[in-house]
Amino acid sequence: MAVSVARLAIFSPVDSTGRVDLVVRRLGDAIALGLLADGEQLPSESELAGRLGVSTVTVREALMALRERGLVETRRGRGGGSFARAPSEPDVTERLGDLAVDELRDLGDHYAAIAGAAARLAAQRSLPSDVAPLWRSLDEMAVAESSAELRRLDGRFHIEVAAASQSARLTREEIRLQADIGPLLWLSREGLAGHDETAAQHRAIAEAIGAGDADRARDLAERHVLDATDHLIELRLRLQE
Repeated sequence: MAVSVARLAIFSPVDSTGRVDLVVRRLGDAIALGLLADGEQLPSESELAGRLGVSTVTVREALMALRERGLVETRRGRGGGSFARAPSEPDVTERLGDLAVDELRDLGDHYAAIAGAAARLAAQRSLPSDVAPLWRSLDEMAVAESSAELRRLDGRFHIEVAAASQSARLTREEIRLQADIGPLLWLSREGLAGHDETAAQHRAIAEAIGAGDADRARDLAERHVLDATDHLIELRLRLQE
């Protein structure tokens, strides 16, 4: 259920201003996070236009921009269409050096508010079928063999929490934030100790949501993000040494 809610959020109508950029961001974020899998065929231009509430011209321009960024491949002829292409791993250390400590703190505060609200609503609204994907992601994280796979599953877990809140707006904002600062926050969790701490926090969040404990779920989700932000700021300050 949660995964289908996340996919509905990806393809829900976009706002009326700057529609090409919004479509590019919506689809690009979904591809970068693996919500649209590498090699997955996208809906046709006409179907995308209908689901996103835009013109086919807007979709065509957005797909062109995504092709230029290497996130979409278009094939002609039978079996053709537009297909998602996973990006290479970003250089997050370089981006970290470009952000001031105040900017990191502000990003962390905003993300903590979104994560906390999503976890609270998930605890209040979710059914067992909505919580099941959280545990599936945690089980997959426990046996993941690479940092890249762990990072992808970490992002998926947080998006599934937002999807369990039954709020399309919160889910879209979680997807945007995961694509924007998710790789940075994951940088702060690198190393075995960081992964163990993250896994324990994830499990506590999932347990609180499953138990319907809204206040605890919110507090745990906020603390999870703020702890990662604190670690990230420590890394940023080391770059100045």
